[in-house]
Amino acid sequence: LDMSAVMPCSCAEWRRWIRPLVLVLYALLLVAVLPLCIWELQKDKVGTHSKAWFIAGVFVFLTIPISLWGILQHMVHYTQPELQKPIIRILWMVPIYSLDSWLALRYPSLAIYVDTCRECYEAYVIYNFLVFLLNFLSNQYPSLVMMLEVQQQQPHLPPLCCCPPWPMGEVLLFRCKLGVLQYTVVRPVTTVIALICQLCGVYDEANFSFRNAWSYLVIINNISQLFAMYCLVLLYRALKEELTPIRPVGKFLCVKLVVFVSFWQAVFIAFLVKVGVISDKHTWDWDSVEAVATGLQDFIICIEMFLAAIAHHYTFTYKPYVQEAEEGSCFDSFLAMWDFSDIRADVTEQVRHVGEFTMTESRKKIFDYQ
Repeated sequence: LDMSAVMPCSCAEWRRWIRPLVLVLYALLLVAVLPLCIWELQKDKVGTHSKAWFIAGVFVFLTIPISLWGILQHMVHYTQPELQKPIIRILWMVPIYSLDSWLALRYPSLAIYVDTCRECYEAYVIYNFLVFLLNFLSNQYPSLVMMLEVQQQQPHLPPLCCCPPWPMGEVLLFRCKLGVLQYTVVRPVTTVIALICQLCGVYDEANFSFRNAWSYLVIINNISQLFAMYCLVLLYRALKEELTPIRPVGKFLCVKLVVFVSFWQAVFIAFLVKVGVISDKHTWDWDSVEAVATGLQDFIICIEMFLAAIAHHYTFTYKPYVQEAEEGSCFDSFLAMWDFSDIRADVTEQVRHVGEFTMTESRKKIFDYQ
């Protein structure tokens, strides 16, 4: 029995109707949502908060189709799963950031909860960018560790330039992977702590004070994030020539700018609150000056994501993966986005590697002592 005849979706025909279908569904979504937005504006008598929410919504509904189109094109031309799976996960960052910020802007009391999704996905994106680089290198150079061993020794970058360099080869590769992976653990943990602190009334977001939890968590997240990005840069410098075919600089900048700009502008807005530029004198329709700071951050992100969607469309383009001879199933392409087995395997491998390294170092110290 020919299964392709029974399930036409697995044939090449699905490529013809999937894109028009998505466009029609998005048009129906606009028809349903726009009247609700207009009704909200009329109900609230067009206050400052509502105006900001409506303007941000315009950018959101311009951003989402650009991002979804790029994701859809990768699904249609899903010919290199080991490279396109992390790319699709990275492309989801923009619509997730955009929708999250828009909802948080409309419902400030829920901002801390919906932002949890955005902050966790941020770490996930950095990890997937590393996976993208390593998968490409592994395909091109099966003996990646041996190839690294013959590369020129890479010194540490400022501010770690005084530290002894990591040996080229397996040690460098392992430590760079571990450096990125630690952020994918630290960020969700600090996010859960932030939620607990919010429920206990000690979080106090956007207020620089060492009497609240927010300031400490910002410092921890910043150190963890900087070290993860540092490890990515160090790996890129070691394999710069080998990574040239995939043009990694533009891709790295797209990921780095979205992550860093959103983080540091939140810190800058909190600083404006601290020095009184944003004060209780002008809270517009928000309940507090902290809510104003959070709302301003969400509003800016909605605008920035429109620019990020355009950048991602050209930087993470599907065109290098177009191969008409390849006919994959649309279900396989869709389900691949939700397959996290590679992450579980990677985390398990790193934990095992850390355990082996710790045991080896312990034995060395015992023998040295004897």
